[in-house]
Amino acid sequence: MRKAVAAQPEWLTQVPTAPRFPEGRIAAVGCGTSFHAAQTTGNGVDALEAVLSPPDADVLVLVSHEGETALTLEAARAFAGPKWLVTAKSEGPIASLCDEVVIATPEVEESYCHTASYTCAVATLAALRGEDVSGLADAVAERLAGERLPLSDHRRFVITGAGRDWPTAQEAALKLREGVHAAAESHLLEELLHGHLAAIDESVRCFVLQGEGRAVARAAQTVAALEQIGCDVTLVPTRDPVVDIIPFQLLTLDLAEARGVDPDMIRWDDPRWKAARDAYS
Repeated sequence: MRKAVAAQPEWLTQVPTAPRFPEGRIAAVGCGTSFHAAQTTGNGVDALEAVLSPPDADVLVLVSHEGETALTLEAARAFAGPKWLVTAKSEGPIASLCDEVVIATPEVEESYCHTASYTCAVATLAALRGEDVSGLADAVAERLAGERLPLSDHRRFVITGAGRDWPTAQEAALKLREGVHAAAESHLLEELLHGHLAAIDESVRCFVLQGEGRAVARAAQTVAALEQIGCDVTLVPTRDPVVDIIPFQLLTLDLAEARGVDPDMIRWDDPRWKAARDAYS
């Protein structure tokens, strides 16, 4: 994971900017980290939900780093229209069903706790929508060299954000769960203030993503509310999903090292968790 995190500026310089998605309604589908990447398109759908109810779209974009995710494959089969795949492999079961296969990374990420494959997928999706992604590599390099989020002994974490920041909040919580085995959770900013606050106290480490537009003022109010409870809370400035996840990747690495956890295996090497995965894979 540490190697992949450090490789991100170089990998991002290689993100493909062509071809462009065709005109029309686009839905993006994925599982786990790929689902969070899919959500940055503005119309991301969980793969099982896409199987249960194929999206009403002109083009379906499948996001799968190795191109083999079982439910994403089912979603591809369930969709009757044109399909694109954003992946690291040019061939595979999902690729065989797609009209276009776009390679987002120069190699397959080795760690199961995916980082570079996430940022590259998000950047690729943006580029294929016609957005300028040329500055992202430098911005990520700057963020990697910048101030890190502080370590703590907390066992429970909350990350909250709205709008553009919602995929980042979910991905940040997932990294802490996979890489540190922490009880991390993500909440939409407004939903946190409407009920979920009752289950948060001073034992929870909180991060509020600052957002843009109306969310900025609401994020400041959320920080004030959490401080009233006694939470250790940090307001995290945001600018782009590719850049904004970096502090949480680094926090995952730092916490894993401090707690003696291997972040790469996400418990695949533990017989209980291996048996759990075998029960549904």
